[in-house]
Amino acid sequence: MKRYWEIDALRGLMLVLMTATHVPSRLTDPLGQPFGFVSAAEGFVLLSAFVSGLVYSRIGHGQGVEAMRHAFWDRALKVYMSQAALLLFLFTIITALGLRFDQQAATSLLKYYLVYPREGFFYSLLLVYQPALLDILPMYVLFMLLSPWVMAYGMRHGWDRVMIVSVSLWALAQFGFTGWVYSGAVALLGVPVPFNETGAFDTFGWQFLWFAGLWLGANRAAPDARPLHFPKWLLLAAAVVALYGIYWRHYGPTGQAPFGANGPLNLLFDKWRLGPFRLINLLALSIVAVRFGPALLERLPRPRWLETMGSASLSVFCAHLVAVLLVLATFGGSHTARPWWGDVILMIAVYGGLYGVARAVAWQESRQALRAQRRRDRQPA
Repeated sequence: MKRYWEIDALRGLMLVLMTATHVPSRLTDPLGQPFGFVSAAEGFVLLSAFVSGLVYSRIGHGQGVEAMRHAFWDRALKVYMSQAALLLFLFTIITALGLRFDQQAATSLLKYYLVYPREGFFYSLLLVYQPALLDILPMYVLFMLLSPWVMAYGMRHGWDRVMIVSVSLWALAQFGFTGWVYSGAVALLGVPVPFNETGAFDTFGWQFLWFAGLWLGANRAAPDARPLHFPKWLLLAAAVVALYGIYWRHYGPTGQAPFGANGPLNLLFDKWRLGPFRLINLLALSIVAVRFGPALLERLPRPRWLETMGSASLSVFCAHLVAVLLVLATFGGSHTARPWWGDVILMIAVYGGLYGVARAVAWQESRQALRAQRRRDRQPA
């Protein structure tokens, strides 16, 4: 199946920005939310959902819904096993290092586990307890498990009702619906994990971004798909919003908090619930990127190193978390713990390691493809 190198390069860019944000250094603040009040996480989730809709809808159209369902579940299992491996790494090596060097930045990620190790381990494998930084892959697993049913319904009956339900759940999430649902589950099932230990990402808020991307990808893969066309007024509005968001983020008086210490107003841009103004900022950036990105890419050298990293996004994402956790457990969370040249050496080492992981994955996949081709060649006609 054809790969879109532009999407791989964009996912690679999101991974680069995510790493710069998570590894504490002098780059953390300037590269956090660099394109306005939108982080790399939104772009990464939206692109992943779009690719999933593109790829798995083709499987559904070509091989049937059952094949599509199994493909989704295989991917969900792979993501779950990656999460389990990261949890094991966190609960053993990072816990030992954090306690050995007395690094609050590392041990604060493990507060619940250090007090209740048995419950923490068990409920983390159930994806209920989600330590900080390890709370995005459980969301992926849940969305991957739900996606084949949503995709099958959308392919048969259209996406209107799906998106109405998704938007409704997102709107409810802005008013604390997720916490209310979890409280009901705790009362019913007796789950001991407090809500603030179930991950920072609001599932009911972020499902909208996932299913919107899934819908867009499925529509692009449809046999009767038409080229996207934006009216001039919408392009102008999107450009104004995108440019103003960048200016406000980097030249405004409050930095990454759009309204400073005003908590209620900042909720409009809230990352964890996916606030409405953040969605508008993301939509504006997406429209500008879709309209002007292809022409820009034609004039720039092809970023093959970003493409390589994006094509191995799951492995590189996991490797970036390993690097971040090791830095937190050894150096702590201070952005100025090292001199500037120390930050340069550290980031070169981290990015070099991530690129090495991506190249290793690409080499392994090429070997598997070659073996599969040889098996096909040996089969009788």
